[in-house]
Amino acid sequence: MHPSQSQSCTAFDGHRLIASGSLRDVALATKHAIDAGAKGPVLVFDDQTSLPVEIDFRGTPEDVLSRLGLAAPEAAPRGPGRPRLGVVAREVTLLPRHWEWLAAQPGGASATLRRLVEEARRGGADRARRSGEALDRFMQAMAGDLPHYEEASRAYWRGERDHFDHLIEAWPADVRDHARRLAAVAWDDASVVA
Repeated sequence: MHPSQSQSCTAFDGHRLIASGSLRDVALATKHAIDAGAKGPVLVFDDQTSLPVEIDFRGTPEDVLSRLGLAAPEAAPRGPGRPRLGVVAREVTLLPRHWEWLAAQPGGASATLRRLVEEARRGGADRARRSGEALDRFMQAMAGDLPHYEEASRAYWRGERDHFDHLIEAWPADVRDHARRLAAVAWDDASVVA
């Protein structure tokens, strides 16, 4: 998965948590852990999707950050948009009636498009499904060989919170705690839909 500067992620060395937080902080902590002799495998997950975040840890910490596009702000190239806010200018192609509608909206076309995208991203059923898939991905990657993995997965999808918690209790603490956090987010998202 291609990382972004605002991305929140979590890194593990085997079943041990290395770090969780911003991509920059996690990349640096993981680089330090690898240099200190991490036992591995070292995996970094996007916190929203649980997709793996590909990071090239060769070289110095500055090399790692540079390859991620997280070099010092003064070294970052300036382009159109508002880079300090993370706004990037790109071309959008619409029919004339769409442009007319956008022009009539308060705040202008850009603000309206951003608002529409955020409303769509907050869509309840879709968000609940994505949250559940994120938990599933994480559990497959980190707990697929742990006791009660399959039963825990079934308990999650059936909405059996207590049973899910009971089944994962014996898992390594960092993996168990992260799975519980992901499950809580997914169940919260699902309850918004219901």
